[in-house]
Amino acid sequence: MDETLITTGPDIPIMIWVFLGFLAVTLVIVSVVKIRRLFARPDLYGMTREEVQARWKQIRETSQKGMMGAKLAIMEADILLDSALKSMTMPGTTLGERLRVACFKYPKLERVWWAHKLRNRLVHEATYQIGPRQAHKALDEFERALKTLNLL
Repeated sequence: MDETLITTGPDIPIMIWVFLGFLAVTLVIVSVVKIRRLFARPDLYGMTREEVQARWKQIRETSQKGMMGAKLAIMEADILLDSALKSMTMPGTTLGERLRVACFKYPKLERVWWAHKLRNRLVHEATYQIGPRQAHKALDEFERALKTLNLL
């Protein structure tokens, strides 16, 4: 009796290993792309990182000139953050709107809301007073936000 070989198609275990290999390579590529995006500095349009750093140095120097200097430094830090978000092409017409959008990509920016609200109170309430500790904390939050954006 002749034995006839019946072919059942490609070897199933080999196909499973090929699929798993393809899946592993895809996961590695996606992970590398996401990690590169996470650590990449954002593109700036209209200002350079060096300009941001120089401006931040001036803001810190201004903050050392008494309470009026500290108030001015907080307002200038708010403007600098707004300019940075604009140059990163974050949509919105106000810093508040741009911050809402930016918080989706950079969740750590949530912490700067307090400093932004403090700045708003300084601008809109003529009699609002702050202490040196509060001013220092607000500037630290703005600095942390700029570092989160990889600008400092």
